[in-house]
Amino acid sequence: MTVTIEPVDSVAHPEIEAVLAEIAANPWPDDIAEARLLMDRMAPPVASDIMAEQVALAACRGQILIPPNYDEARAILFLHGGGYVYGSLRSHAGMAAELARATRGKTYQLDYRLAPEHPFPAALEDACAAYGWLRDAGHAAADIAVVGDSAGGGLVMATLLALRDRGAELPGAAVCLSPWVDLEATGESFTTRQRLDPMIDRRLVGILAGIYANGADLRNPLISPIHADLRGLPRLLIQVGEREVLFSEAEMLARRARRAGVDVTFEEWPDMVHVWHLFFPQLNEGRAAIARVGAFIAQSATSQ
Repeated sequence: MTVTIEPVDSVAHPEIEAVLAEIAANPWPDDIAEARLLMDRMAPPVASDIMAEQVALAACRGQILIPPNYDEARAILFLHGGGYVYGSLRSHAGMAAELARATRGKTYQLDYRLAPEHPFPAALEDACAAYGWLRDAGHAAADIAVVGDSAGGGLVMATLLALRDRGAELPGAAVCLSPWVDLEATGESFTTRQRLDPMIDRRLVGILAGIYANGADLRNPLISPIHADLRGLPRLLIQVGEREVLFSEAEMLARRARRAGVDVTFEEWPDMVHVWHLFFPQLNEGRAAIARVGAFIAQSATSQ
């Protein structure tokens, strides 16, 4: 069942118009290095009351974001988006910090390896290793939530699948924000919602999919989790915006997970763009969506 979220208040419309203007003023470069710099430059900062500590998560760089009044037991593994090609600790730190605040958990932000320098399965290997690091550090599986946006949302699903198939104890909850889970771009929303989406189109998806897969089968469930057997996975929250060409695959992921017996909450947010959470400083809906993630993870912890 689709959960349609009503706008938070009457200022939501002018706020999203300002976000659309900001996106239009910063066209996405074709050059990978330039795009990486742009993503970092557009990133909101970490709030002054959130502590940030550099850490090695297994073999990768990472960052721990610690909110005020945090729950010592709770841990969030955050996997950033960026098509497996862009994204960094800097690009998503501000949003990850607000997720730490909303969840009241230490949030471990993973700087996983990127393509084309490190194509599939490097990112997946890093995410699984980081989860193992959290377990070795003493966090109970039930107290861990794995959260990711865009490609990071796809990586959340691939990580759960890989851990399940290896016989590992799975985290207590998972959250996918505007997830990219079908690298073939077969969803009808690539046609029906393209005029609404100011950020992503089939051309960009095709380029990024080719770079990440590097010749591997795009239908591999660890590359495109939309094709996976989803049985046995933990509670799942999926949030997607009305303006997204990725809408169909997010909805299909929810439908297939529910058929597999997974406890799924699916939310479509009216008028929102891809990963609108990143615009939380100026967008009320971004703050509200992050708050919902916090409530979902808290509920997951109390239901164990």
